Amino acid sequence: MPPSPAVSASASGAGGADANRFAELEMLVQVAERGSLSAAARSLGLSPSAVSKTMSRLEARLGVQLLQRSTRRLQLTPEGMQLYERGKRVLADLDELEACVAVRSAPRGLVRISTSSSTGKVLLLPLVPKLLALHPGLRLEIDLTDQIVDLVEAGIDIAIRWGQLPPSDMVARLLGHTRQVVLASPAYLQRMGRPLHPDALSGHVRLGWNYPRAIPHWPFLVDGRRVAVDIGNVVRVNDGDAMRELALAGTGLARLSLYHAWEDIQAARLVPVLEDYNTGDLEPIHAVYLGRPDRLPPRTRAVLDFLQAHVDLRHAERLLPP
Repeated sequence: MPPSPAVSASASGAGGADANRFAELEMLVQVAERGSLSAAARSLGLSPSAVSKTMSRLEARLGVQLLQRSTRRLQLTPEGMQLYERGKRVLADLDELEACVAVRSAPRGLVRISTSSSTGKVLLLPLVPKLLALHPGLRLEIDLTDQIVDLVEAGIDIAIRWGQLPPSDMVARLLGHTRQVVLASPAYLQRMGRPLHPDALSGHVRLGWNYPRAIPHWPFLVDGRRVAVDIGNVVRVNDGDAMRELALAGTGLARLSLYHAWEDIQAARLVPVLEDYNTGDLEPIHAVYLGRPDRLPPRTRAVLDFLQAHVDLRHAERLLPP
């Protein structure tokens, strides 16, 4: 593979303040991925000594060791790994920018998305085939986790989050709203009876959440005023799919988002209860990201625009019969 113009410029003697930093990054990426200076040199069409000198110059400029060399192997230091991971992304962004400017191409490149397991499976994953058909140049990495991740630290482009957002530097696009519904399986209601008033919940198993932002009670509207019922301590989980499975198995009552439980309600696998006392509160679902809206990479903007146009949560705001 012939050397890129950036690598050729760096290898021809540019140094100090004139060093081609993109060439250095490209060289570091090749060294990291090919495992040796000589293999990286072959892929770039350079001599091993040229690659070695460039890496030494980069380490001297940054004041840290990036590579641990021995007679048998070469390994990145933690600082080298950090520069490799960020540098690889910078180079990918540069490739995409040049392609878009040069040929006005469609959005292309990697977009990393983070969301909860239940939101991902119900809202996001079913839309992936349509998204890729519309933008075949995109590649996706989807991280399903119920932990709130740091977008910068995790290298995430877009996160889908429901509930009120705390103050932050993130920019949010509203995708829709959802209601919360108290549900139980028919088998549980046959065994334990159907609660007809929030006061009756003391005789029932209430399934709860154990993640940090969880509210430890269920709100209801009784005679025009809001009341709160403690969830209890029988079973608590931090995953929406686990909560749904517990409810389907007849373990107890669960309070789930309507978008998550909609198909189970339609199929009568889960039955809403206490809807006469539902507060009707709507919780927003947002796609959030960092950076200025007018400076988003085309690939990120394409995914955000698609989600805003295609996520359908109209059913998740409906009032259900008691």
